Amino acid sequence: MIEPAIAVSDRPMAPHQYRFVETHAWWLGTFGPHQHLTEHRLRQWIPAQPDREWVLERELTGAQTWLTGSAQEAREDGFDINDVAPVGRFRARYGDFDTARDPVDDIGIELGSGFCPPPPPRRRGSWQSPTPDFLQRLPRDPSALLDRLREDNPGSWFGPFAAAVTALRTALVPAELRAAFFRALSALPGVSFTDDARNVDGHECVALVHDAGRTRTELLLDPADGQFAGERDTLRTDSRAGLRAGTVISTTAVRTAVVDTEGELPAA
Repeated sequence: MIEPAIAVSDRPMAPHQYRFVETHAWWLGTFGPHQHLTEHRLRQWIPAQPDREWVLERELTGAQTWLTGSAQEAREDGFDINDVAPVGRFRARYGDFDTARDPVDDIGIELGSGFCPPPPPRRRGSWQSPTPDFLQRLPRDPSALLDRLREDNPGSWFGPFAAAVTALRTALVPAELRAAFFRALSALPGVSFTDDARNVDGHECVALVHDAGRTRTELLLDPADGQFAGERDTLRTDSRAGLRAGTVISTTAVRTAVVDTEGELPAA
């Protein structure tokens, strides 16, 4: 097991503060045979005390990049090319957001509803939906963590590398566990390290790259502290839907900061 040259550290947080996580994403969308990337922006305020309300803002900018076909061709085929996704502001204890429900207004009242339902029970979490409790239970020894990744995620679609990326994407993985993840992932077949990568916003990153299966996945990390900084998925082979090998089908940039209040935006 090699030791990738990735520094890790955590920003200190006071009990009243929030971890701010902003995601700028281009994700794949499909209208029949017409495929495109759609621009999303997500902002999340995660309290240092996780039993307090978390806040999530989701936005669709309306920007699209067409990979096959065009907006005009999709319209001519009868498709409404306005992307549909949950948008607005959502609140939930422990981050258990129900984006299928109406968003809330600025004072925390659910729009379109005359009552406040009781909070859901606290989730234990899983690799597919990690929670702070789930992350706390993971081993810190890299070899034990690698065994756990392999045992829990034997599939080819959601395998050990994808499971680790899903956990790190939360931006809640503490430095000690991030270091264990990086050592564990470096032992997987097809994984390499590079210190010459950039996320979709152009920020310099280091990366662990999984070059196997149907896609090449780049796990992008902040070189200063090893925090999740984005990801990029690129097809390794032509797809049945007509996308050619080398096509980027998902790309994100993530920045994190510590702020004093929900809704506060850190300096750029």
